[in-house]
Amino acid sequence: MGYKRPMKLFLEQNLLICGFTERDRLHQTNGYIELTLTFTKAGIMALQNEFETNHSFGEIIGKNKKMQHLFTQIQIAAAGDITVLIQGETGTGKELIAKSIHDNSPRKAGPFVVINCTAIPAELIESVLFGHERGAFTGATERRIGMFEQANTGTLFLDEIGDMPLTLQTKLLRVLQEREFQRIGGTSNISIDIRVLAATNRDLQISIQQAFFRPDLYHRLSAFPITVPPLRDRREDIPILADHFLKKYAAATEKTIRDISTDALQMLMQHDFPGNVRELENAVERAVLYETTDRLQPQSLLLHQTRGGSQLATSDPMDATDILTLKEAERRAIIKALKTTGGNISAAARTLGIDRSTLYQKMEKHNLRP
Repeated sequence: MGYKRPMKLFLEQNLLICGFTERDRLHQTNGYIELTLTFTKAGIMALQNEFETNHSFGEIIGKNKKMQHLFTQIQIAAAGDITVLIQGETGTGKELIAKSIHDNSPRKAGPFVVINCTAIPAELIESVLFGHERGAFTGATERRIGMFEQANTGTLFLDEIGDMPLTLQTKLLRVLQEREFQRIGGTSNISIDIRVLAATNRDLQISIQQAFFRPDLYHRLSAFPITVPPLRDRREDIPILADHFLKKYAAATEKTIRDISTDALQMLMQHDFPGNVRELENAVERAVLYETTDRLQPQSLLLHQTRGGSQLATSDPMDATDILTLKEAERRAIIKALKTTGGNISAAARTLGIDRSTLYQKMEKHNLRP
């Protein structure tokens, strides 16, 4: 969604206030605005001084108008018991939003149970959700309590709901309607009192058209839809987020890095961040480890690809001499992440700024194994 004219005026006014030079431009094409920024020291300082408490909602940070609207939506959703569908790209913080809704709801004293529909093998997901009785199938040596039961009186968060198999979507729809189910191999109905939140990085309308997602389940889940904007659509939040992550990881590593240099912040502001906030957090965390001064410098950031440029991110921030194809750069980045984390898929995915399922897909594409 592009910025409309009032947002353009807002940006023009704030660029002037923040001290950007007269060479800075705002281009509007087909309803979208492209920012080309030339930073001044005064502009950088103005942005860095904007870290106010009203720019956050729990662990979610943002002063962009879309984020302020998102905070309002979280408050409204938290006040009731309505089913919420959170949609947004990978790395935008959908689980944080779900947790904020739970933590501010009447169910906050109850459990918050998370199910990643992508991470669980298709043949096990029904057992994980609903549980099973002893002897229900080969290997079922004892009763298992499913996550629906574990979430009773609390909130169940179904992450990546768009990846749930169609056969299970039917069963999930019935549970949402009836608020009861049976364990696999069981004969009695189990009633539950839960709130369901769901999230996806897919366009479920397209999935419905392609017969990958049930329209009736979509309408059941999307009673209260929330869309999370990607980081590239709220660039003014990058300094706030970067400063937050800098303080977090400098404290964790006991380093005395006080702020981010003008050049490093400009590099962050110009990056597209396809991995969104997760990618920004990982970039700052890595940079903190590399940095040897009291101010974060550009050479500590693994961000060599800019919005208008053609440079590629290299495997090491101290070595920008290799010119690689995108495919080879991706392969090397995955190999390095796996080596660095000792083959830990979850940790490697966090380092790369993607989720586990995406990393598995890329590893398969490059014929890589942990």
